[in-house]
Amino acid sequence: MEKLLAILNEIRPDVDFTTENDLVGGGILDSLDIMEIVAEISDAFDITLSPADIVPANFHSAEALWQMIQRKQG
Repeated sequence: MEKLLAILNEIRPDVDFTTENDLVGGGILDSLDIMEIVAEISDAFDITLSPADIVPANFHSAEALWQMIQRKQG
């Protein structure tokens, strides 16, 4: 999880990802942020994300992202 938080903080240092729970709905992350996150976590965690993975529910919080990463790592 620390690695994920480091990636998120590099992309958006102005956001407290440890407490924020409405990243997409709250307009904190835009589509460009999401695409950058997808690219960074794909490389960092050696996973492949499909279009089906790129849904708001997986990007609402750092915890939701972490759960998706864990599922993809299997």
